[in-house]
Amino acid sequence: MPTHAHLPDDIATLKAMILERDVALATQGEPVAQLREELSTRGIEIEHLKLLIAKLKRMQFGRKSEKLDHQIEQLELRLEDLQADESTVAMEELPSRKPRQSAPRKPLPAHLPRDEKIHLPEQNACPDCGGGLRQLGEDVAEQLDFIPASFRVIRHIRPKLACKCCDTILQAAAPSRPIARGLAGPRLLAHVLVSKYADHLPLYRQSVIYAREGVELDRGLLADWVGAASSLLRPLVDAIRRHVLAATKLHANDTPIPVLAPGNGKTKTARLWTYARDDRSSGSSEPAAVWFAYTPDRKGIHPQTHLASFTGVLQADAYAGFNAIYEGGQVVEAACWAHARRKFYDLHVARPSAVTTEALRRIGELYVIEAEIRGQPPDQRRAARQAQSLALIDDFETWLRATLLMLSRKSDTTAAIMYRLNLWPALKRYCDDGCIEIDNSAAERSLRGVAIGRRNYLFAGADSGGERAAAVYSLIGTAKLNGIDPEAWLRHVLTHIADHPVNQVHDFLPWNFTSTMAITR
Repeated sequence: MPTHAHLPDDIATLKAMILERDVALATQGEPVAQLREELSTRGIEIEHLKLLIAKLKRMQFGRKSEKLDHQIEQLELRLEDLQADESTVAMEELPSRKPRQSAPRKPLPAHLPRDEKIHLPEQNACPDCGGGLRQLGEDVAEQLDFIPASFRVIRHIRPKLACKCCDTILQAAAPSRPIARGLAGPRLLAHVLVSKYADHLPLYRQSVIYAREGVELDRGLLADWVGAASSLLRPLVDAIRRHVLAATKLHANDTPIPVLAPGNGKTKTARLWTYARDDRSSGSSEPAAVWFAYTPDRKGIHPQTHLASFTGVLQADAYAGFNAIYEGGQVVEAACWAHARRKFYDLHVARPSAVTTEALRRIGELYVIEAEIRGQPPDQRRAARQAQSLALIDDFETWLRATLLMLSRKSDTTAAIMYRLNLWPALKRYCDDGCIEIDNSAAERSLRGVAIGRRNYLFAGADSGGERAAAVYSLIGTAKLNGIDPEAWLRHVLTHIADHPVNQVHDFLPWNFTSTMAITR
């Protein structure tokens, strides 16, 4: 285009030049708009990738729970060393130094067995006058000691008795064993099961521990015992499953479990599903229980099969495999506010914003109300939610929809909001029913032991191993929910279940078991 100095003076020529420029700009307008749209899309994609990278870095290098556990362990070790050093210094202090002030010592548990040792003076008579001694009183001091677990051989002796008048021979019947003609007693079987599935000690580690006691138990033999014991306990697992599915409200979740694929030595990803019945937060006295199921994959047909006979409220995450369960109307969906919060929390950690801060604050208000009404009857919980939570949730929805208008349709924050709004009726449902919880924590708590064990086992050897794990996890998890020591309970069950009528197996359910070895919930 000519410079200002070379522009013509003729008005008609200038008009023609301006018209030509406008036509050229109009012709280029469409490509410019496309370029702007592409730049906007790329900018959104860049922000999404930055968020994803930040999230992955946080997952890899951040304060994950296992890293936090490790740090806690290190601090506890440091504290132990400091306390040990302090005790060493105290032992070396001079008698004239004033003793340190310490907190009152708690009495030792009354249920522990006591071994009494009486310490008498060496003299039998008064050292001053030689007179006789009489007891004036006594001082008693208790000391806590530990007797290591030990193996014991139980010899079953059955004498043969013959009649003096005829050839009749009498002998008591051989006592039944948990495993027919098996070497392991019920106490040992219970210990192996609990060590593997509750204390997360793989069988090869147990074998090494037992060898230190002078007892050689090959890992293969231990595996045989686990298989035989789980088969013996199968009717009890089925009783727990029936009890769980008879509930009117269930919590469901699943977790991956690596399983060794046959033939190629590689692992595949299977699933452990958990279905928890626990209404104690709504003041129910019905026993809590959890049932685990193993599947070789995560297809939706599996939970649909598990819950084919269930009717009531199902509280779970937004896994698409559950959708078919809700379609028939027999099962009502209740969503999880913990999952709703997690989406905003991940965004907030990666890139804090006013939107994520406000969303987390609003969800926190709902949890404050729940903390105040936990353990109350359903009608009182519903009344409190109707009076307090419902208005907060409605206002939250209005705020989310207004916030959407100010965000790009392709942003991660928009995706998090839309994900929640699509679940809004299910998220809101707990306000209409005092038995429903605000989240799915009951199911997630039941999976914590699986996650710890998964790190120790590395993988299950086969699908059958996954099924055994699901069975024993059901037993141990249910015992813990009822405040029962799993090992004491399994000792009792394994001692008697072989001779018990299978149609009365419910007698062995944890809430029908009385033991002094109770644990705190």
